[in-house]
Amino acid sequence: MNEEKKLRELLEEAGIDVRTRISEEGKQYLDLTLGQIRELRAKTSAQEIDPKPGNNVALAFDRKRTAIVVIDLQKGIAAIPGGAPHSKSAIIANCTRLLAAARAAGAQPILVHVGGSPDGADRLKNPTDQTWKTAGPRPPDWSELVPELHRQPGDLVILKRQWGAFYGTDLDLQLRRRNLTTIILCGIATEGGVESTARDAYERNYELIFAEDAMTGISAESHLNSVERIFPRLGRVRSTGEILAAFEA
Repeated sequence: MNEEKKLRELLEEAGIDVRTRISEEGKQYLDLTLGQIRELRAKTSAQEIDPKPGNNVALAFDRKRTAIVVIDLQKGIAAIPGGAPHSKSAIIANCTRLLAAARAAGAQPILVHVGGSPDGADRLKNPTDQTWKTAGPRPPDWSELVPELHRQPGDLVILKRQWGAFYGTDLDLQLRRRNLTTIILCGIATEGGVESTARDAYERNYELIFAEDAMTGISAESHLNSVERIFPRLGRVRSTGEILAAFEA
């Protein structure tokens, strides 16, 4: 076996299409030394992540120690056009189904909404490259939960003032005082309030279950980035149907 053939085989093992790379970028990868190629292959292998590990494992959790945390299903946000890949009406419907199952099973519903003082003095105002566009002052019912959630007396309601539901609220206290260790997450937006809450929950050692089709993002791409690259490393990603089946098991 000559040296060129060895290099080609190593490149292929590293996931590099030699012909495509050369034609598209004009880079002569075959000029690399064997040592450089081996190092590249090792780095490529180390970065490989299974986007859906464990999805073949049946979902199970202790219903009495589980909370379903619904993020920002409120009138002002639900009225904003858009949402991808799932429509807002579809994810509200799935969240409603999950809440009904949780209540019937003795799990704890927690309804999170975002708001603040009327003058906006408690809003974050950090300089950023992108800002939220607002069309005038918010209506009085902007922060009210959508009626489809059918809030019940036993539901907990958490008011937050930023994306995540933990900082500056009593969410962690309410979960721990009730001995709740598993969180089912859903709501709006996948890459915003849901992911921010998930990261905080993971660092507080809560077990996480993500209802993929009961959340939606600002774009399909950013939703999928969270669902395929972030959430599988924080917990378990499942469909509404799978979670409902686990409640009934």
